[in-house]
Amino acid sequence: MTELTQLISEARAAGDYQRVVDMVPYASMLGIAFEADENGRLLFRLEYNERNIGNSLLPALHGGAIAAFMEHAALLELVWNQETVLLPKVIDFSIDYLRPGRPETVFAECHVIRQGQRVANVSVTAWQGDRNRIIATGRCHYLLTRSEDEQR
Repeated sequence: MTELTQLISEARAAGDYQRVVDMVPYASMLGIAFEADENGRLLFRLEYNERNIGNSLLPALHGGAIAAFMEHAALLELVWNQETVLLPKVIDFSIDYLRPGRPETVFAECHVIRQGQRVANVSVTAWQGDRNRIIATGRCHYLLTRSEDEQR
């Protein structure tokens, strides 16, 4: 078992979501957090931080901060729910901005649409306050690494 696989397994067993976030320095720097909701689905959160404001006149969150949050939410969804030897690598990420991000906490939920042996497709939905008032949707493709046993 690799060090990464072992760390993720230990974090899952302890329910220590923050340990997984800390394995991805940029996700940790952004302040991303996540936990399982009452249905066992992962719910991601980006607490409001003034440094994430892109337009101070509105004020509105920077689109890059929203996109980075959503991209990393998809990555963390894969890491938490699959056995992996290395962190998945982004192949591409596409985002549709639907509303301005207000200066408040952003939430996201991910759905793994398709996961093969080498590639995973994940959709991400982000909102603030009302889950039905979506501020952005995204689609991510990740290159996966197989377990050591599958690589042989």
